[in-house]
Amino acid sequence: MSLKYAVLAALLEGEASGYELSKVFDVSLANFWPATPQQLYRELERLAGDGLIEARTVPQERRPTKRLFSLTEAGREQLGVFAAAPTRRPTAIRDEFLIKMQTMDGVDPAAVRALVEERRAWALGKLARYERVRERLLDGRTEEEHLRDADRVGPYLTLAAGITFERENARWCERVLAVLDERRAPAGPAGQPLG
Repeated sequence: MSLKYAVLAALLEGEASGYELSKVFDVSLANFWPATPQQLYRELERLAGDGLIEARTVPQERRPTKRLFSLTEAGREQLGVFAAAPTRRPTAIRDEFLIKMQTMDGVDPAAVRALVEERRAWALGKLARYERVRERLLDGRTEEEHLRDADRVGPYLTLAAGITFERENARWCERVLAVLDERRAPAGPAGQPLG
């Protein structure tokens, strides 16, 4: 999949500037499709050139003119075709951190611990951001009410996947830290850690 479909999907929320889209990517799409602002702006130009989105300019007082992008009918149609097509392959994890964990034996345990603690902090930070977005989406409703009554539930369901992912990341890091602690503790009788 290309960034193209992630941008088209983000524009389902309505007209947005490139800056606003970069914030959408940072907050809600980053859990499954990250993009830099530069990548977004290049993709917006391509999509406009292909007729899948349109841009209009809005003059602003004391600020540069703002460009707002919205889906065209052709963009909606192409997004619909994409959404209905079978997924090519299951998710594959490519993570430098996991390569480091694979080779952690024989590495300074303090360095490994620092890497795991950093990863846990990132996961908890992202989880806190996602929870704030969740509260904003729910807007005082229960999850059941939102899923039953909201115009669109896709953003909530993908956010829920991000929340689950980061919770599991944090939980896994806690398990790794516990394993590191157990391996560091001196063994007592019958191999039991002391203290």
